[in-house]
Amino acid sequence: MSAPPPASPSRPRGPSAAQRYLFLFLVGLVAGAVATVMIVRALQARADRFPSSVMQVTQWHAGQLRARVEENRCAATDLLPHLRALRTLADDLEPAFPDLRDDQRFAQAASQMRRTLDASLASPPLDCAGLESATRDIGNACRACHQDFRG
Repeated sequence: MSAPPPASPSRPRGPSAAQRYLFLFLVGLVAGAVATVMIVRALQARADRFPSSVMQVTQWHAGQLRARVEENRCAATDLLPHLRALRTLADDLEPAFPDLRDDQRFAQAASQMRRTLDASLASPPLDCAGLESATRDIGNACRACHQDFRG
């Protein structure tokens, strides 16, 4: 009888080359995704949010005036805070859009917006019909500028 050959000690096998390449590929993919997110965030942080903020707040206050008409709550105490806020925001139109500051059409549209709001503040609407007319005038002043400059 012959004896079986002695068992050779088995060495632990390391990962194959394909497994190593896959691991490195995944690490590179994750690092690339993290770097992309960091670059995009850095670019977003450099963006000027002032123009869009002025427009969003203006839109909100104008929407509140329209909502007062729909709710039939047209007392001056409900309207004046929104009209004053819109007038204050109208003063920020030129600083918010410095590229358009020298454009004559933009200057006229901004002035028209201020005139409309000044008229509404000088004689505030006393009923819902007056408020509806005032909101229509404000909307027309906004639309005049948006037709020429909104992208």
